[in-house]
Amino acid sequence: MASYDDLLHAEHAQSRSASVAAAVVRDGVLEWSGAVGTTDGRDGPEATASTQYRIGSITKTFVAVEVMRLRDEGRLDLADPIGRHLPEVPFGHVTIAQLLSHTSGLEAETHGPWWERTPGGDWSALIASGPRLVHTPGTRFHYSNVGFGVLGRLVEVLRMTSWFDAIRDGILDPLGLTGITEHPTADAATGLSHHPLDDRLLVEPHHDAGAMAPAGQLWAGAEDLVRWAAFAAGDTGSVLSSSTWSEMVVPLAVDDRPGVPWATAQGLGWRVWPGTVAGRQVGHGGSMPGFLATLQAEPESGTGVVVLVNDTLRIGDLASALLDAARPAKRPATPAFDPAPDVARLVGDWFWGPVPFRLEPTADGFHLSDANANRRSRFVRDGDGWRGLDTYYAGERLVVRPDGALDLASFVLAREPYDPAVEHPGGLDPRGWH
Repeated sequence: MASYDDLLHAEHAQSRSASVAAAVVRDGVLEWSGAVGTTDGRDGPEATASTQYRIGSITKTFVAVEVMRLRDEGRLDLADPIGRHLPEVPFGHVTIAQLLSHTSGLEAETHGPWWERTPGGDWSALIASGPRLVHTPGTRFHYSNVGFGVLGRLVEVLRMTSWFDAIRDGILDPLGLTGITEHPTADAATGLSHHPLDDRLLVEPHHDAGAMAPAGQLWAGAEDLVRWAAFAAGDTGSVLSSSTWSEMVVPLAVDDRPGVPWATAQGLGWRVWPGTVAGRQVGHGGSMPGFLATLQAEPESGTGVVVLVNDTLRIGDLASALLDAARPAKRPATPAFDPAPDVARLVGDWFWGPVPFRLEPTADGFHLSDANANRRSRFVRDGDGWRGLDTYYAGERLVVRPDGALDLASFVLAREPYDPAVEHPGGLDPRGWH
């Protein structure tokens, strides 16, 4: 298999981008980083893995995480209509969850000059421009940059500071991401557009986007941003609980394209790609005039990659190639552990009526799966019982009854098929199995 450096140089040659920077993380540890080309596309400084590029809409993932942190603190509910916190918006019935998942129906862009290439106005100016709904909320996926301008304002109001200061204090500093900034440093790469027919370049302007900054303002180097790819793989540190991260990456809205099988879905701020050889991928792309960015992670394999270019034209398939190269041939075996005594008593075969189930211990609870694995769910402790984390039983309660049977959302599981020693809803035919 080609080395990381070989893949990087092949992408640079094929894409004709001024420069390409990339990095790979595995199990939370930086495995490789590199860069090729010059920051201005000519004879300027050589790009490095710490050179800053504008990361565009990857910015949205930081804003989304800060919204979820506010939710976990009890400052908001995802079902809250946004008008409860921002009464000045003309679409106050839209929920916070809909804004995070791009199902609010809010229009994609602002009214007025192209916001990505012109100085941005403040929040009052954004509201005065008349942002409107173009779809009924909750009925379809429709990507909205404006929606994340609104979420950035929500963060500002609840944190009583700027959106950037909020994510710096709550996310960037705790994760050591001091190289991610709101504005470019002096040695940042120059944003360039490449003529599609020849090698001419055009320098793109960049400005403070004002109220739209939460949709795409941040700047980062590959080595800093790859820590965020580790976050997307589940290494959330002290910033976010694992349960909240799992909640954010549930595919909620399919990005449907007629005639094409769905290729990506939207979670709460994160993009989710369907099955690969190592399970789903989580991440986001970014595009601003003069820059393209990709962040992808595979939680199951523990790997993540970042690719940054200062070119508007194309970014190629380097991210996928790096993931293929980084993916371990086989994940290490799960370390042995002794299940808790109350879990150990539950391990083994169970039956929902005649349907076989299998209960297997995990480090923090257990898996419960039917014979066909159609209803395989993880369970963790929840008061005097257990709570499902995913698939069919997500959020549902399981308790152990006094007679030893399991009550799972009104379904009774016994050690034998329709065990006559266990009371089943509806009773049992007195003839029993015959």
